[in-house]
Amino acid sequence: MPNDAPPPIHSAKDALDALAGILGGALPGSVASADDPAAALLSDPDVASAVTGRLRGSGSGAGNDTLCRWLYDAFRSNVAELQLAVLRFVPTLAGVYLCRAVSRKPLAGFEAVLLALYAHAAAQRGAGEAETVSLPNLANPSPYHDAKVPPKGKPVDLDVAVLSQPLEPHGTVRATRRARIVGAVLQLYHGKLAHMPLSSKMDFCEFCVAWAGTNSKLDGADKQRLPPAPDGGAEKWRRVPLPWELFQPVLQIVAHCLLGPTGSDELKAQAARAAECLYWRATETVDARAVLATRSLVRLSQMVEEPIPEPSFSGAIENMAELEAMRANILNNTK
Repeated sequence: MPNDAPPPIHSAKDALDALAGILGGALPGSVASADDPAAALLSDPDVASAVTGRLRGSGSGAGNDTLCRWLYDAFRSNVAELQLAVLRFVPTLAGVYLCRAVSRKPLAGFEAVLLALYAHAAAQRGAGEAETVSLPNLANPSPYHDAKVPPKGKPVDLDVAVLSQPLEPHGTVRATRRARIVGAVLQLYHGKLAHMPLSSKMDFCEFCVAWAGTNSKLDGADKQRLPPAPDGGAEKWRRVPLPWELFQPVLQIVAHCLLGPTGSDELKAQAARAAECLYWRATETVDARAVLATRSLVRLSQMVEEPIPEPSFSGAIENMAELEAMRANILNNTK
């Protein structure tokens, strides 16, 4: 980041004052005069639109980008509410960065913010610790049933599956580390997804479609794509490499948008579209893990769209009547 940086951010008020100067005007009164300005900053649609518009601009992400400096300082302030406000823009930040990184453009501003988020994720997990899950081993007897024959020998250890490799400290973003770093940032975003506003999740699903670079049967001739850069540029959000370390957190976020506790039909439709595009991308790369995961998600999205039939008890009532008649007949014959 540049040396002529603004004063450091220590509070939500500092962040609001600095952001107002960057955006070139006073923030809406609903944010500036709010009792909890950081929470208002997280959910205000006008401020979010202004920030995402700047991030999508053709000159954004450079080393002297003041908005990237603000995101960096706001997150490093260690104010939890401000960190949530920064995470709200991760879909646009990661989306624009990955699309432009393919053309090898200098993006030091974006990379500084991503590295700050990555360092925070690595500190949360612990140095050199992988994210794992224990799977039951079928060689062991079930704990819910009594075994007829006592097991011989010691029980077999549980199988341990690695969900995410240890996060090594990185001070720069190289092409070989890009997917690893962005994937860890997306996992950090996924952990706070319940606090993210609807528009942030919609942005993410839209960028997933661009990253996949494939078509969906849900797309019509008039389907709107991501808007171009707001300053008149005709930038195209392009297909990007999606190795498993990046594909996995992407799919986790899309699954939450599709199946999570949200009442937005628009978000579910957008997530279903993203899941299908990712499925076709997985079939192109012939990645068995990605194909299996995306196919399951697409099928779940189809189940969500179909109404669940109401159970019918008419057959059970008829069977009970027949059983009562048989019972009465047996009792009469035994007299």
